[in-house]
Amino acid sequence: MQYAYPLLAIFIWAGNTVVNKLAVGSIFPSEIGFYRWLFAALLFTPFMLKPVVAHWARIRPNLGKIVILGVLGMAVYQSLAYYAAALTSATNMGIILSLMPLMALTAAIISLGQRLTFGALTGAVLSFAGVAVVVSAGSLGTLLQHGVNLGDGMMLVATLAYAVYSTLLKKWQLRLPPLVLLYLQILVAVAVLLPLFVFSPKAGLGWANVPLVLYACMLASMLAPLAWMHSVKTLGPSRTTLFFNLLPLITALIAAVVLKEQLALYHLIGGLLTLGGVILSERWTTPVRLATPRRP
Repeated sequence: MQYAYPLLAIFIWAGNTVVNKLAVGSIFPSEIGFYRWLFAALLFTPFMLKPVVAHWARIRPNLGKIVILGVLGMAVYQSLAYYAAALTSATNMGIILSLMPLMALTAAIISLGQRLTFGALTGAVLSFAGVAVVVSAGSLGTLLQHGVNLGDGMMLVATLAYAVYSTLLKKWQLRLPPLVLLYLQILVAVAVLLPLFVFSPKAGLGWANVPLVLYACMLASMLAPLAWMHSVKTLGPSRTTLFFNLLPLITALIAAVVLKEQLALYHLIGGLLTLGGVILSERWTTPVRLATPRRP
């Protein structure tokens, strides 16, 4: 039963990647990105005002950090994913997103002083090769000639933003209840995305896109983070993070059923390389010992 929570979160997030793709042509990225967080804020507010007031003495000195976290983890990450969905496949998005744990590990090595391991080095090479296979559609020569598809490039930047977000979250240790911190970041996302929403074209809400907005709001923005936070509390961060490795597989399966996306051989090869690199980076923890020059 304890594994149900991380699995639920992963299934919801994988489904949300497909929702990103379904939203193309139905609602503009600036709209769904804004409405998602606005509705989440409205639903959370009646329950969260009292806890926010109770913890205000601890919130106030950390407002700058909370703003940075909200911008990276909520606004930049998800907004770029909505724009990327118009230019690449949900399967590609899921495979690229699976780089997040490895990117977070690399950021932790750089900024938190975490020890470099052989697994991190080898895993980085394997995962990079895997993503290169996917974004080049199996033709590395085409990739070198034409560069990365804009949608895949956006998804790489979005994944990096979330990896930096995860690292800062660990580095700063804000000592706030997880739900309070999530709510405050949602408010930041609403404020940051408001100008983009105001000055962008709008399709308006209708029967075709309201279910997509509600999925993104109630499931991906509220239920999934709560399930994930519960998993971190009960299983621990290391064991919970392992479930993230299932994201590309589940995304590809849902995309094949819902979107009729065809899985090519390069998806399989690239996905296995990327997944293998991430698992290797987490499992092979032998530290790299740099040789120090001997004194004469």
